[in-house]
Amino acid sequence: MKTIAIEGTLRDDLGTKSAKQLRREESVPCVIYGGKENIHFSTSNRNFKELLYTPMAHLVEITLGDKVYKAVIRDAQFHPVSDEILHVDFLETTPNKPFTVQVPINLIGNAKGVRNGGRMKVNLRKLRVKATEESLPEQINIDIENLRIGEAIRVEDVPTEGYVIDHEPQRTILTIQTARNAIVDDVEDEEGEEGAEGETAAAEGAEAPAEA
Repeated sequence: MKTIAIEGTLRDDLGTKSAKQLRREESVPCVIYGGKENIHFSTSNRNFKELLYTPMAHLVEITLGDKVYKAVIRDAQFHPVSDEILHVDFLETTPNKPFTVQVPINLIGNAKGVRNGGRMKVNLRKLRVKATEESLPEQINIDIENLRIGEAIRVEDVPTEGYVIDHEPQRTILTIQTARNAIVDDVEDEEGEEGAEGETAAAEGAEAPAEA
């Protein structure tokens, strides 16, 4: 798990007017919670380039004066029109203490059902994971290469190591749906090829005694 270090400034004025002024100065109002008390601070919006606009989860070391806090991003609010970052919530972490956070899904491969004309429907792009600092994955890799039309991947199908996925086991992550021009009998095609090869071999075997 990669750790990214940022610096910030403690906030004394927590009003709306102060928050708007911070944004005009290209800073983002933030809060760290999960510890003994909530800590309000601001930091440059440039610090979120690697934290929010990335397909991976990260730990964050936040330096505020002479104190350093280790945390993860729990939530971020954006302006509905300009997409400007309005506010970011951090969750303070403690070594060996589990916490829950959203981790991005990374799909590996090109599903066979899609290659045969099917359509992939993705229901979840992140998974809620319960883990410690040491076991938190940057992303959750899911191999979809051999997924056929009509098949799906559910939470219970995802292997985990050192962490727990906090969703219902039967929750569908993605499925391969049929489409108008899809080849839905790809399994039968393979069996047909094997059958044809068997028939050819049988025919050759039948001709052998006649040649003898």
